[in-house]
Amino acid sequence: MSYLLSDTSFWTFVGLIVFFVVLHFAGAFKAIGGSLDARAEKIRTELDEARRLREEAQELLASYKRKQAEAADEAEKIIAQAKAEADYLRENAKNEIAERIERRTALAETRIAQAEAAAAKEVKALAADLAVDAAKALLTDKLGKTQRNALLKADIAAVKDRLN
Repeated sequence: MSYLLSDTSFWTFVGLIVFFVVLHFAGAFKAIGGSLDARAEKIRTELDEARRLREEAQELLASYKRKQAEAADEAEKIIAQAKAEADYLRENAKNEIAERIERRTALAETRIAQAEAAAAKEVKALAADLAVDAAKALLTDKLGKTQRNALLKADIAAVKDRLN
């Protein structure tokens, strides 16, 4: 055993053992273990917090995706309603224009008919005036005074008969 006392490796080993024994009695291992346990607990807490934040972020993401989908649906409904309303207004405008055209056409036709009737009446009146003037001219030129008086009496008698 004397050769062990002269070996430096042996004394290094003995010193190391003594060092660990001193550390053990000084409570260094408990402190290191407590420190490691505290660090492990801190890491566990941070992981739990990270998990909780991740779940919360996923919930928020899902919520925003639902809201985005609802907004897209709402936008599609608004667009569809606007298109339907535009179609209704377009159809209504077409119908209104058609009705106005029909009314104006009827009014124009009525005015044309009135103008034709007035023109026909004027032509008839003018023809009657011309016929009276022509008859007067013929009667005055061809008939004598006694013939005219006889014709006038006969016409007055015919009018009396018609009126009675």
